[in-house]
Order: sequence, then structure tokens, then C-alpha cells
Amino acid sequence: MAKQKHDREIIKNVINKSINKKEITQLTIKIDSKLDDALAKLSEKINVSKNRLIENILYESGIIEEVEENYYD
Repeated sequence: MAKQKHDREIIKNVINKSINKKEITQLTIKIDSKLDDALAKLSEKINVSKNRLIENILYESGIIEEVEENYYD
């Protein structure tokens, strides 16, 4: 149960941070087609690219760290 609550917080944080959008140069990842469909629906609902959504989830999960030199204004 605690894990599910933590997972919801990660998604909530991703959605909240997606309001402040930054451009990225590249993100390549292989995912299952069902996960791809779910991410596409969520990204459409919150008006953020699917790649940016994946990056935000990985960042919020602590799997990756944001690298500023990959962003531009």
C-alpha cells in the first residue's frame, strides 16, 4: 500500500512540474506497447510530450538526474 501511495506522488509531481516545460534534445527508450499507449493518453491530457513525460517520471523516481546542458531556451 505504501508503494502505491509513493507511485501516485511521483505521477502527481510529474504532472505539476510539466507545467514548466523545457525543450530537450533527445530521449530514446524502448517500452512495452501498453505502457506506450498509457503514456500517450496521459501526455495528451496534461499537454506535454510523451518523451518529456517519461523523462519527468524517471527524474522524479531518482533514476536519472537532469542535465542542464541538454536544454536550451
